[in-house]
Amino acid sequence: MPDGSGDGWRVEARRLLEVAALVGLVVTQPLLDVLGRSPDFFLFHRAGRGEILLLAALIAVVPTLAVGLLGALSRLAGRGARAAAHTVLVGLLLAALAVQVGRHATPLRGVPLLVLAVAAGAAGAAAHRRWRAPARVLRVAAVGPPVFVALFLLASPTSTVVLPRSGGGAAGVAGAGGHPPVVMLILDELPLVSLLGPDGRIDAARFPHFAELEDGSTWYRNATGVSGWTPYALPAMLTGRYPATGAAPHYSQHPDNLFTAFGGLYDIRAEESITRLCPPSRCETPVRPEQGAGVLVRESAKLLARLVAPVDSRVDPEDSYRERTATEAGIDAAEPVPEDPKFRWDRLNANQPARFTRFLAGLEPSARPTLHFLHLLMPHSPWAYLPSGVRYEAPEDFPNEGEGWVELARQRHLAQLGYTDRLIGETLRTLRATGLYDQALLVVTADHGVSFTKGGQGRGMGAIRVAADEVAWVPLFVKSPGQRAGRVDDRNWQHVDLLPTVADEAAIRLPGPVDGRSARQEPRAEAGKVFYDRPAQPTPITGGVPAPAPPAAPHPLVGTPVPDAPVTGSARVGNLAAFRDVDPDTGRLPAMVWGDLPDDVADGTPLAVAVNGRVAAVVPVVPRDTGGRRFAALLADDRLFQVGANRLDLLLVAADGTLDRLAPR
Repeated sequence: MPDGSGDGWRVEARRLLEVAALVGLVVTQPLLDVLGRSPDFFLFHRAGRGEILLLAALIAVVPTLAVGLLGALSRLAGRGARAAAHTVLVGLLLAALAVQVGRHATPLRGVPLLVLAVAAGAAGAAAHRRWRAPARVLRVAAVGPPVFVALFLLASPTSTVVLPRSGGGAAGVAGAGGHPPVVMLILDELPLVSLLGPDGRIDAARFPHFAELEDGSTWYRNATGVSGWTPYALPAMLTGRYPATGAAPHYSQHPDNLFTAFGGLYDIRAEESITRLCPPSRCETPVRPEQGAGVLVRESAKLLARLVAPVDSRVDPEDSYRERTATEAGIDAAEPVPEDPKFRWDRLNANQPARFTRFLAGLEPSARPTLHFLHLLMPHSPWAYLPSGVRYEAPEDFPNEGEGWVELARQRHLAQLGYTDRLIGETLRTLRATGLYDQALLVVTADHGVSFTKGGQGRGMGAIRVAADEVAWVPLFVKSPGQRAGRVDDRNWQHVDLLPTVADEAAIRLPGPVDGRSARQEPRAEAGKVFYDRPAQPTPITGGVPAPAPPAAPHPLVGTPVPDAPVTGSARVGNLAAFRDVDPDTGRLPAMVWGDLPDDVADGTPLAVAVNGRVAAVVPVVPRDTGGRRFAALLADDRLFQVGANRLDLLLVAADGTLDRLAPR
């Protein structure tokens, strides 16, 4: 017993309360605030009520106990050491709090912010040791963590996931006519302009399977999403209503939706990602690998690391939304080899998103009408696929802004879109093989786009103002049962029109009114559209079918053999070791190269990157980023790689075309 008396226990209890107050401000409040505003984090990871409650308890209790135990252990060295250790812990926690406050209240970042935070922590610790009032304030503030947990569970948007208040809405009524199978594939973060060729049609050379959709369905070229944020955009598509509140994308908040309307007549086979609009009464949600408290704790720890960092960092749970591959999910389904001999099916089978694999497996005829639904986070970032289906690794902290980085992001997006086109082809092949293609109502679209325009990257209001054509306009293909010929419809389609259109095509009368307008009705007379960066705040947008982006001319060196050139220096390559032992059959390649260059290499200098004697990319040298990188290049042609050791060459391109070789290290 400390001090051999009850006074010792009381001193330790007071110290623990002070630690709890500070940990609550440094860890519990900021982390639960981010997670509370992100119910899609829990929906994506398919977390149940018990797992969310456990995570909240862990966030509120474990850090406090860990810090408190660390201080208590110092008691072994004597009372003086214990008091000093407590003062140090208070100072460190105050410094961590100062980092977070400083990021919001000052322009300081990095070392200057750390110096300021350490000074603030030291001053706070000195005040705590000298006067009693700071300690008393902290002990009163110890009520904070329980309050933060209560707000998270009862008042945040995530509360509706923890304590759902509804079991789903009313079913639709069968109307006159047939009820065909319905196949809906919703892609994510796909601007229409990314698919267009110079003639304004789908670029058939680059995206042959999207072009196949164009040739056999109705292409609504003037289709726009409702919001740049999936938690608002997808519920609007599936309820037919514009976003009115910031409610969670959950069936308890959107009870009248596609799944409840069709659920009375149709069997539902739904693969949702960051929504849970299909209630348990309509859809089973089987447990998948990588679910449970473990993954929630791991991803929450990553968020906390960004919250307390002294540099600007993206604090968004969406960064953890990556489609797991079939191999990672333990799916081993034998599939026939497609007709394209250049396409390595075993690689796709290993690398393709697991939910897509399950979706394909479910595309079978059945006695009852069936709704097959998949929301696939493709070609959404993080970008990790080449068009062939091969995966590559890249740092998570690549900049999204600045010369060179924006174009790199666009190239990675287009490469992943090329792989998404492969998945579209597999969907069409499977539908034809099972006999569903002619029978089914097929819908392929995306919830929103994304801007790669300099100064307006992303999909928020800044991007809408600068590049609405990239953010709002999305591909939409609707193939009616029996339709063989393609046609174009340029009506003013807004994605709240999706539910009433699908319901009309399936002869389902919706149980209530919607904001959308079925494509079987007369088109809207007005040309204006609205977009929601925030619920209940419509932003008017204007324009029509977007024009294709001017094609980027490849550098004349790309594809040419590496000429002889003198070695004039060296360059640090971040993943050079990956080139020493390459095995393409694993489905992974070192297709992203990044690194640093000497300071005497001017910004803007072209840098040629070659693999095995052939130039794969030419990129500009850029100012050094926070990760110490001055160049990064995507090597999208996997045919350049070979089994075993691969040679990497870096060459600076002078204004007169002469080359200087840099030795990778």
